[in-house]
Amino acid sequence: MKYETVIGLEVHLQLKTKTKAFCGCAIDFGKIPNSGVCPVCLGFPGALPVYNKEALSSAIKVALAFSCQIQEYTKFDRKNYFYPDLPKNYQISQFDLPLSRNGYLDIFSENKAKRIGITRVHLEEDAGKLIHELNASLVDFNRAGVPLLEVVSEPDLNSPQEAFDYLTGLKNIIEYLDVSDCDMEKGSLRCDANISLRPEGAKELGVKAELKNMNSFKGVKDALVFEVSRQTELFEAGQTMVQETRLWDADKGLTISMRNKEGAKDYRYFPDPDLTVFIIDQPMVSQIKAQLPELPREKMRRFTQDYGLSEYDAKILVSSKKDAQFAEECIQRYPGKDKKNIVNWLIGPLLSEANFRKSNLHELTINRDELISLIGFVEDQSISLLSAKLVLTQMIDSQKPAVVIIKENNMLQISDTVELTQIITAVIQENEKSVSSFRAGKINALMFLVGQVMKKSAGKANPKVVGELIKRRLTDA
Repeated sequence: MKYETVIGLEVHLQLKTKTKAFCGCAIDFGKIPNSGVCPVCLGFPGALPVYNKEALSSAIKVALAFSCQIQEYTKFDRKNYFYPDLPKNYQISQFDLPLSRNGYLDIFSENKAKRIGITRVHLEEDAGKLIHELNASLVDFNRAGVPLLEVVSEPDLNSPQEAFDYLTGLKNIIEYLDVSDCDMEKGSLRCDANISLRPEGAKELGVKAELKNMNSFKGVKDALVFEVSRQTELFEAGQTMVQETRLWDADKGLTISMRNKEGAKDYRYFPDPDLTVFIIDQPMVSQIKAQLPELPREKMRRFTQDYGLSEYDAKILVSSKKDAQFAEECIQRYPGKDKKNIVNWLIGPLLSEANFRKSNLHELTINRDELISLIGFVEDQSISLLSAKLVLTQMIDSQKPAVVIIKENNMLQISDTVELTQIITAVIQENEKSVSSFRAGKINALMFLVGQVMKKSAGKANPKVVGELIKRRLTDA
C-alpha cells in the first residue's frame, strides 16, 4: 500500500523588542544567567503583567505579511503545565481568540507552486532555558517572558522537502520585516513538526507524532525523512501508531520517544485574569499595513519588470534582504539598460566567492563601483574572464582596486595584431596536422590552435582576436 505524508509546522519566533512581553526587563542575549529577571517574569505573587505594545505591532506586521485576517477581539490565556524552566507554572499564550487567522504562504517546491495555509499567528511568552550538565540540570530564566510569536501551518505539506522550502520562505519574509533575527543557534527561531501518514487517497488524518529538538532547517528535513521511514515500517508491520512527542537525535540520525502528546484539555486553558481583552481597530491595522516593507515576492516581481531579470535570477537575488539591497545598488550603478551582465556576475562569480567564504553577498568586502570597473575590463577585452575571476578574489582579500591588481600581476590581454601574429606564426609551424584538419573543415582544430596561442602567451592573448587572425591566415593562405 502507498502512503501519503501529511506535515504541519509550528514555528516559534522571538520578537526583536527592547523589553520582554509583560514586563520592563531588557532583552539581551548572552547576559549572566538569571540577571535579566524581575518579579513579573518570575511570576511572584501580586506582580501584574502589562503587555508590550511594540510586540503587538510586530505581531500584526507578521500576520499581515502572511495575508492573515486580524481579529478585532483578542485575549490572552493561561496555558498550564509544569516544567522547571517555566517559573509561573503556566505560560501566557492565546487559545480560542488568537491575534489572527486564515493566512497563507506560497512556495515553489519540487518543481511546482503550492499554497500552504496558515491556521493562525498568535502571541505568547517564552519559557526559560535548561542547561544540562553531566550530573545536574541548571535553569536560566533570562529568556522567560521574551515575546514569542507562533506561526501554525495547516497540514498542507506533503514531503520533507516542502517543509524545508516552507521554512526557508517563512524565514525570508520575517527577515524582510526585521522583527526577529531568526537565529536558530540563539533559539530565536524554533520549529516543531507534526507528521502523520495515511493511505493514499484517504481523507482522514492519521495519528501524528510531534518532533522537537531540531536546530536547523536541514535538521527538520532530516528528522521528517526518518519519521516517514519509521511510520511506514510500523504501518507495514501492522502495528498501531500512538500520538506522542519525539526528540530528534542529530548525532544518531533518529527520533526518540519523549512523552505522550498533550492535547488542549491537558493544558487547562482559561482567560488570564490579569490581562484585559484587546480591541484591535481598523485604523491601527491600516497604519501598520502602510509601514510594511517591500516583501520578497514583490521585490522579485519588480526586479523582473524594472531590470529585465528572469524569475530564476530575481529569486536568487531576493533570497536575503541585505543581499537584495547590495544587488540592487550594483544593478542601478551599472551603465546601460541591459543589466544581464552585472546580474550574471552577481549570481555567478560573486555568489561563488560568498559560498566559498560561507558568507552572504553583502558581507563580501568589495566596493560596488570597483566591481563594475572590473566587469568593464572584461567587456572591453582588456582582461579575460578567467583573469577577472582571479582579480575578484584578490579584490575581496586585499580590498585593492581592480586596476591596481591587474597592473601588479601584468594581466592585460594582448590585442596587438603584430605581437599576436608572431605567436600565431610559430603555432601554425608547430602544428601542421591541426592546420590541415581545420582546412578540411574541422572546427575543433581551430579551438586547439587558439589554445596553443593562449599557452604560448601565458594566457594573455585575446582569444577572440586570436581566433579571427588564425581563421583569416589559414583561409587566405
